[in-house]
Amino acid sequence: MENRLYVGNLAYSTRDESLQRHFSEFGHVNSAKVMIDRDSDRSKGFGFVEMGSAEEAQAAINGLNGQSIDGRAVTVNVARPMAPRTGGGGGDRRGSGGGYRGGY
Repeated sequence: MENRLYVGNLAYSTRDESLQRHFSEFGHVNSAKVMIDRDSDRSKGFGFVEMGSAEEAQAAINGLNGQSIDGRAVTVNVARPMAPRTGGGGGDRRGSGGGYRGGY
């Protein structure tokens, strides 16, 4: 089991310190990070916590999944690796038109 956890359904007001405090009841917290929206400076509603060991991570899942943090019942489970992003970006634009073609 991994020791990096996903924490979902966070309140907009939740910050790193709050996650750190709640998860430290279950062992050593290496890091606690709430994902923040750049424009609004509010929580995006999820974050990640890295516990000191897999056993501490499992204890945190058992103890906090479905429990209230800052007034919201949170979801806590093992974080999955981020899926590779697809699409977007350049591509060949030949024949996409535009401009003038000389002539009379």
